[in-house]
Amino acid sequence: MQKQKGFSLIELLIVVAIILIIASIAIPNLLAVRRNAHEAAAAEAIRTINAAQISYNSTYPTVGFAGTLSALGGANCAPPSSSSACLIDNQIASGTKNGYTFTLAGVTGTPAATYRIIASPTVPNQTGVRYFCSSPDGAVRVSMSAISACDGSLTPLQ
Repeated sequence: MQKQKGFSLIELLIVVAIILIIASIAIPNLLAVRRNAHEAAAAEAIRTINAAQISYNSTYPTVGFAGTLSALGGANCAPPSSSSACLIDNQIASGTKNGYTFTLAGVTGTPAATYRIIASPTVPNQTGVRYFCSSPDGAVRVSMSAISACDGSLTPLQ
């Protein structure tokens, strides 16, 4: 009788068990890295919206700051207008990007002299754990809980 070559069932089970142990260690780290990437992208989007608001205010001084994100974005940019300035990409202008929801609020005055932009994780603890906001001062502020008012009591992002 010839001896068959190959792996025994026990050897295969041991290899599968080792792979599962490695995967159980790696997956939570992968999710944490992904969450951090979403948070970094949200903070950068806040900075982009701030820069767009400054440019919009300079370009349309009789309007002031834009009242909606869609006014900062736009698909028809020939020529740009106060309702479609084409200063931010359409994904941010839609209000969601990279697991975060962006809300432009607090636009007051004629011309509009103030605004508040808030970024909230779409699925808290999965797409992000931090909330971001900014106002005309340009400082991006961060909080571990939902933000209703973006003021000096919140910690500035370093």
